[in-house]
Amino acid sequence: MSRAISQLCFWLFVTDRPKLAENYTEDTWLKLQDAVGAIQNSTSIKYNLEELYQAVENLCSYKVSPTLYKQLRQVCEEHVQFTESLDNLSFLKRMNRCWQDHCRQTIMIRSIFLFLDRTYVLQNSLLPSIWDTGLELFRTHIVSDSAVQKRTVDGILEQIELERNGETVDRSLLRSLLGMLSDLQVYKDSFEERFLIETNRLYAAEGQRLMQERDVPEYLHHVARRLEEENDRIMNYLDQSTQKPLISCVEKQLLGEHMTAVLQKGLSTLLDENRVTELGLLYQLFSKVKGGLPTLLQFWRDYIKSFGGEIVCTPEKDKDMVQDLLDFKDKMDNVAQSCFARNEGFINAMKEAFETFINKRPNKPAELIAKYVDSKLRAGNKEATEEELERILDKIMIIFRFIHGKDVFEAFYKKDLAKRLLVGKSASVDAEKSMLSKLKHECGAAFTSKLEGMFKDMELSKDIMIQFKQVLTYMQNQREPTNIELTVNILTMGYWPSYTPMEVHLPPEMVKLQEVFKLFYLGKHSGRKLQWQPTLGHAVLKAEFKEGKKELQVSLFQTLVLLMFNEGEEFSVEEIRTATGIEEGELRRTLQSLACGKARVLNKNPRGKDVEDGDRFNFNNDFKHKLFRIKINQIQMKETVEEQVSTTERVFQDRQYQIDAAVVRIMKMRKTLSHNLLVSELYNQLKFPVKPGDLKKRIESLIDRDYMERDKETPNQYHYVA
Repeated sequence: MSRAISQLCFWLFVTDRPKLAENYTEDTWLKLQDAVGAIQNSTSIKYNLEELYQAVENLCSYKVSPTLYKQLRQVCEEHVQFTESLDNLSFLKRMNRCWQDHCRQTIMIRSIFLFLDRTYVLQNSLLPSIWDTGLELFRTHIVSDSAVQKRTVDGILEQIELERNGETVDRSLLRSLLGMLSDLQVYKDSFEERFLIETNRLYAAEGQRLMQERDVPEYLHHVARRLEEENDRIMNYLDQSTQKPLISCVEKQLLGEHMTAVLQKGLSTLLDENRVTELGLLYQLFSKVKGGLPTLLQFWRDYIKSFGGEIVCTPEKDKDMVQDLLDFKDKMDNVAQSCFARNEGFINAMKEAFETFINKRPNKPAELIAKYVDSKLRAGNKEATEEELERILDKIMIIFRFIHGKDVFEAFYKKDLAKRLLVGKSASVDAEKSMLSKLKHECGAAFTSKLEGMFKDMELSKDIMIQFKQVLTYMQNQREPTNIELTVNILTMGYWPSYTPMEVHLPPEMVKLQEVFKLFYLGKHSGRKLQWQPTLGHAVLKAEFKEGKKELQVSLFQTLVLLMFNEGEEFSVEEIRTATGIEEGELRRTLQSLACGKARVLNKNPRGKDVEDGDRFNFNNDFKHKLFRIKINQIQMKETVEEQVSTTERVFQDRQYQIDAAVVRIMKMRKTLSHNLLVSELYNQLKFPVKPGDLKKRIESLIDRDYMERDKETPNQYHYVA
């Protein structure tokens, strides 16, 4: 290219010399000749470019610009040439050197002929600038040569493939050559199309192979690494216009074609093992692919339903069901928050999945959640501080929201709450009221009205007992004092669970004290009726053993049995039953607790764990214990099937009343309604799951009781009977 500059400059001085000669001094000619010689010999020029620029300006002023532009193009065209090399890399280097030289020399020519470029060329819109002329000549005579172009692109693709296979390549060389193709406006047609085809082929084969060879976490990290590498290539040497199609190609071949396979093969494992990093990467990658997130969402929903369904529908896991559900919910919440970017769709899908699987098994989850709450609110629960207990209750409420049959929960919760309140087993009144507040907020005031009534009864009972003890103290001052202290809880029947009345034979002192309380209470509240519940009673007895005096904290049934030994040394099971009037099953458990438990205040003959008909019992005078006050736990029947069935039946009965009330309410308002519309209205109003068959039975029952009637002409239509 330096030869081209020499020729141009030489031509500059010889063109039209007769006309210009008179305007130049001999000194000027000598300077120009020296400059031409310097260019020809590639030595330093004595004169700066400004003088050469001035010479061009002088020529243009003599109106020879067209000739000057034409001659300049011819000289450049004659000079553009390229010799090939055998080796691909050497070929690329030679091509790059040729391109760099061409650019550098074109810049020098443009700087010398800048006046021509800014006047004549600028005024003629059809003529390309000197720089564009240089690019056009290089494109026409070198790059457009099919053999040269093919070899150039082949060499570039070969270098990129080597780099993708882990080898080190000259990125500056690739950047320069691809910049050349871009400047020459052949990048897209000559390089990008072939590059994307090769990329597509490479990653299609790689995706198929690696899906077979690697596990999902490895595969995901590989895909992320590949995407990072391709983005790095775009930053370093590929044209920015290639970014979108290139990344799209990699994502399609490594992810889009294998979405279902990846999720089937690895999602369950990632979730089971709580692989938070890989799950986050999975979400990040799938969010880039068309249809990726909806597919992941469906698999995520199915996994939750499957895993949760196994927890709920496996009776062997009932003991740990609620804790497992809480742990599972915490785990899924963490995945949604940490890995799935708090995506609203995933959070809603999780809620929907929980609601679906937790109601696959009607009633049982509600029952077990109530029992779990009971275990946390009992006084014996030392597992958590108040703050931790509050957090646990909040988590339980989240699970509780998914349950359809909330009335089942209420029935079991009320039964357990009654035990906690009556036996003084509640861990904290604040915690109890906090739970009540949460239930009220979730289900409304009607849901908790009876539960709140239970607390009111306990508070009113305290006030009543203060007044009663004042009266009792006055009476005892007038008569013989009694050595029994009586505490009574007045329970409103509608608030508390129903208890089966059980008649037992109380000692005369207790009966007398009961009558005193009855007279006192009914004297203050006329029109009320008292029904004593001995099954809920408990007492503190003072006992003397060889070791010394002790206090025994026992149930009323245990009290009646122990008091017998003030009157005799030894009794049989039958004698105790006759004397106390305690029901047989209850009596056996009572005797078992006194003679076969940890604190054996009675001796059983013969020894054994179970109480048989022929067994005899005597007072254990040798009883020893490190504590002064000893609580002798009543051996509770494991919540029997009958008790569970009884509670469930009460719920079912309540539901029937609610269905009846809803039917009458709807018919009273509508007067006439078809069966289908009535059923639809009932589904909207009832807050518990109900089958169409159950609704039909209740409708038939109301027709039989003349609350409504069928239309004589259209049996599927009902009329309200006022």
